[in-house]
Amino acid sequence: MATIVDTSRSPNAKQRPVSISAVKLNDSFWQPRRETNRIATIPSQYARCESTHRIDNFRRASGAKQGDFVGIYFNDSDVYKWLEAASFSLAFTRDSTLQKMVDDTIDVIAAAQQPDGYLNTYFMFDLAKERWTNLKDKHEMYCAGHLIQAAVAHHRATGSDKLLVVATKLADHICNTFGPEVSRKRPGCCGHEEIEMALVELYRTTRDSKYLDQAKYFVDARGHSLVGGGEYHQDHKPVREMDRMTGHAVRQVYLACAMADLCAEIDDVALRAATERLWQNMTSKQMYITGGIGSRHEGEAFGRDYELPNERAYTETCAAIGSVMWNWRMLLLTGEWWYADVLERTLYNAVLPGLSLDGQSYFYQNPLADDGSHRRQPWFGCACCPPNVARLLAQLPGYFYSTRGDDQIFTHLYASNSAEIPLGDRTIKLEQTTNYPWDGRVAIKVNSAGRFALDLRIPNWSRGAMININGQTHDGSKIDRDWRAGDEVVLDIPIGSELIEAHPHVAENTGRVAIMRGPLVYCAESIDNPQVDLRDIELLPGVTISAQHDSPLLNGVTTLKARAVIDAPVKNRPTYESVKQRLHDRLERDVTFIPHYAWANRAAGRMQVWHRASR
Repeated sequence: MATIVDTSRSPNAKQRPVSISAVKLNDSFWQPRRETNRIATIPSQYARCESTHRIDNFRRASGAKQGDFVGIYFNDSDVYKWLEAASFSLAFTRDSTLQKMVDDTIDVIAAAQQPDGYLNTYFMFDLAKERWTNLKDKHEMYCAGHLIQAAVAHHRATGSDKLLVVATKLADHICNTFGPEVSRKRPGCCGHEEIEMALVELYRTTRDSKYLDQAKYFVDARGHSLVGGGEYHQDHKPVREMDRMTGHAVRQVYLACAMADLCAEIDDVALRAATERLWQNMTSKQMYITGGIGSRHEGEAFGRDYELPNERAYTETCAAIGSVMWNWRMLLLTGEWWYADVLERTLYNAVLPGLSLDGQSYFYQNPLADDGSHRRQPWFGCACCPPNVARLLAQLPGYFYSTRGDDQIFTHLYASNSAEIPLGDRTIKLEQTTNYPWDGRVAIKVNSAGRFALDLRIPNWSRGAMININGQTHDGSKIDRDWRAGDEVVLDIPIGSELIEAHPHVAENTGRVAIMRGPLVYCAESIDNPQVDLRDIELLPGVTISAQHDSPLLNGVTTLKARAVIDAPVKNRPTYESVKQRLHDRLERDVTFIPHYAWANRAAGRMQVWHRASR
């Protein structure tokens, strides 16, 4: 079963995942992006991994090619993430060209593995004596974690254990090397979290408990100065004492993923409480309206509570993806709907901007305001984000549904799809039809008879959502009944535009509002508003916002228009002036807004999410 994470046998998990291959998307929003991912993004990333010598590094490590290592010491991880994306893509489409890329890459990786199981192409030949000597900085376990995740994905998607054998051998080497001093092993943990959640997933795949024990050891090791004792590496306090998100954002959220994974497998009240505290801190005080996290360029890090600048926002694409991963784990662990709400917000507004509409260029950082100088790039020296986006899009159908026991199905995301969901000893066939996120009507046809409960997520942003079954109104989001094949459930979520204000402690957004329509955050771009300096936009109270779907624009988007007040241009306007003696006129203009995920796909220009507002 090609699941993203497999909690089907996790004793503390409230919900079980559905295989990504069980859900066939056929909508006009996500499926075209996934097809672009398969035919353009994933192949182009393979070409980049070749042209930048990332794959050649494995050939050199095995002796198949001469020369020194090329690139950054963690470059192996980009190849592994690409393999995970390609493997999950193969779960849907038997693409012979992609299959050959995957098979060839696995052969190259396997050939580079050392007899004791060690595998990292940077620490070869003259540098072999330095392996495991700088756990804080050199990312050896981080790379190993991505290999393990790729191997598990490849095994689940294709049934092959070819890469899993390699990953298991490396994991065994790590388990034999690291542990508490009383076990006569080396104390230590990686400066960049990743290995922890990978080992939990390897345990779930092999049922060998030593991998779960090792994951717990690495999580427990933090806060004991094994990687320097600082917040940047989440080593400032033991994990069960943590109460706020700190340090490098991707590191922190990957640690949180591992904490949630462990909570699903073992009884640990303190660890679970810490995980929930961290989530509350992130979502209430450290998360952008887009779902993006990690506000500081310095250290790619979380800042102080409510430190959420717009133009200086860092909000790394990988951090947003890590948040999606964490929220999915928390959803499976607890069964609580609010994790799906944050997952959806982040997916549409913080992850999607990281990839161009043609699937060929990427954002590393994702500001909420820009002067036109920030543009997507075809690749990066540190290329963690591109394959991370690719693997998430390949996994996407696996986030739509989950189950509980043998009698309950949950819906989390909405897009037209057909699904065959295992439920106990039967398979339930569902057919979802919708034009979400542009329209809030979701029709779900149940094509299997029998008794079970269907639980629909009603988004927290919705107002007045209604459910009917075969035309009859139903109260509540849970529908528990004896179904007949052909029954139809309609969830009608009114989608309208709404002005959103920030917490007053978010200093940069004082006196400003943003616009949301359904799950989407909107922004203004100069290309749509050539006569307006976006910094001068001022929205009036009770402003009417009209919506119009434009199919040719940006692969099809619903645009918004609102009447705004702007300051008339004044030559040599002073930086400061008396309110009583204001000399410039105030003009009204129509302003156009587009979904934030689609910005920077046309000519360069200013972009803005938060706008001044009159009270």
